Amino acid sequence: MDHNQFKTPINPTDAPNNQPLHQAYMQNHLVKQIQKKSPGRYLSTKGSGAYGKFTVTQDLKKYTSAKLFSEIGKETKIFARFSTMLAEKGSADTERDIRGFSLKFYTEEGNWDLVGSSSPVFYVKEPSNFAAFMQSHSRDPRTNLKSETARWNFYSTHPESLHQLLINSSDRGIPFGYRHMNGYGTHTYAFINAAGERFWVKFHFKPKQGTKNFTGAEVDKTDFAQQDLVHAVDTANYPRWTLFIQIMTMEEANGYRWNPFDVTKVWLQDDFPLIEVGDLELNKIPEDYFSHVEQATFSPGTIVPGIGFSPDKMLQTRIFAYTDAHQNRTGLHAEQLQVNRNPYIQPSYFASEISHAALTTFTSYDHEDDHYTQPGLFYTKALTDETRAILVENIIKSMKQVSGPEKHSIINRQLCHFFRANIELGMKIAMGLQVNIDANMMSHTMNQL
Repeated sequence: MDHNQFKTPINPTDAPNNQPLHQAYMQNHLVKQIQKKSPGRYLSTKGSGAYGKFTVTQDLKKYTSAKLFSEIGKETKIFARFSTMLAEKGSADTERDIRGFSLKFYTEEGNWDLVGSSSPVFYVKEPSNFAAFMQSHSRDPRTNLKSETARWNFYSTHPESLHQLLINSSDRGIPFGYRHMNGYGTHTYAFINAAGERFWVKFHFKPKQGTKNFTGAEVDKTDFAQQDLVHAVDTANYPRWTLFIQIMTMEEANGYRWNPFDVTKVWLQDDFPLIEVGDLELNKIPEDYFSHVEQATFSPGTIVPGIGFSPDKMLQTRIFAYTDAHQNRTGLHAEQLQVNRNPYIQPSYFASEISHAALTTFTSYDHEDDHYTQPGLFYTKALTDETRAILVENIIKSMKQVSGPEKHSIINRQLCHFFRANIELGMKIAMGLQVNIDANMMSHTMNQL
């Protein structure tokens, strides 16, 4: 640390007739300190970051013309920013929450931002529902307190949130630092090869350190993930992930059981196996946190030739929302800040790909409103007996805090969703909440299966 920065500045002059100059000098010094911080983020406010590299291990020319994937062994500099999504700046980075998993690839064709998370899905698929989701997870305007009642009211009236809700309520909701969590592009993107053929693609990052989560009650370690990341890099125990992709052809997309552009659902790996692509390594902590981690801007709209968008409505909304947010936060020339500046070129690929994505249409899918099959599979296939018990315990603990005149309606609505996903799951939560399941509720649930 440079301790000289805390010294009182030397007066430019002690002459009485230069007092206004002295005041201007002092004001300028104070302004630099006051304005050193840019306006805060609306989401992902508490973050950690590191530089590193991405190395290609498999030939992808069949699927994409993007030069960063052009040959085995090719290395590309990257910057990674991890964060809690909904938690506030001063909160613990071990809260139960989705984690941001955002990567900036500094390629010779321009920057590519992969703005992902620790989850393969999200709570909502319609952009019009995002504001209600955020309101339900924000502080009450009267009490200035978080409200479990507001959260569960939202979940119970938006059954598409069930998949993400189960993931976040399981042990996966509190990863053991950033080094031990999966990363996902979450949305469906496009790969375009040199012949102009288009493929749909999903991105998966699997930690070479292995996945590891906190279990039981939420922990209260304010900067655990930050300390863990810095210590690992500083001791040359570099965090590494393997990048995998899933590929879907245009024909397969038209015939798939679920809408492949629905961000509340996954592509089953039995249907679309993981394909290894390369290795991600983090090996340098920035010297100045603010200039790099805080001033870093990411947007799903920052792409390079060979990578494109999909008809995913949430993705298309984020493309514009993120750009607007970071321009408001860091200014219109955010791309010239050190952490965002591409050392090669500034691309002009965005407009043509936006037009293509906007014109891409598909017929409706038969199971568009099936919000229960995949959450049921997550409960039965992805979890163990131990982690299923943790999931049930966390849900019961949270739902017991629901209060007010709508309490019973909210709980009953949500129990119906649990039963429709899995009967055992619904029964265990109902028993934990001491709710008697009558024949009418069971009949309604079974009729919906």
